[in-house]
Amino acid sequence: MIWVIDASVALRWLLVEADHSLADEVLVQVVHHPEHFAVPELFAFEVYAVLQQVHPDALSAFQQGIAPILQMGIFRQPMTADLADRAERFVKLGLNGFDACYAALAEDLKGKWMTCDRKAHLRIKRENISWLLNESMPKDWPA
Repeated sequence: MIWVIDASVALRWLLVEADHSLADEVLVQVVHHPEHFAVPELFAFEVYAVLQQVHPDALSAFQQGIAPILQMGIFRQPMTADLADRAERFVKLGLNGFDACYAALAEDLKGKWMTCDRKAHLRIKRENISWLLNESMPKDWPA
């Protein structure tokens, strides 16, 4: 199973006030099995932008906490016309453009989008393409 990691999960790795043991468990698996994870290329930009708003040392947090993970072998999908086309279906289901790209990538890879965004998850829950990490790990965890 391929897990598409949402920026909301990665931010919990870096923000003390967002301490989240389930997100930490995801990080352990990413480090040991990066081949089971993917992100759309926008992931790095999204995490960096949020860190700049909320972290006292955003650049260091990104350079030390996210950049190495992106170099470990995690699959990174660039934005393409095909991904935009697939994401459009999720936009029509109520996701914003960012979240729609995560969901479309998960669908394309026959995986699941792992998020801490309850509203986004609930908008597409019936599609069975997302996992809300706020409450529990998936039954088929680890990757």
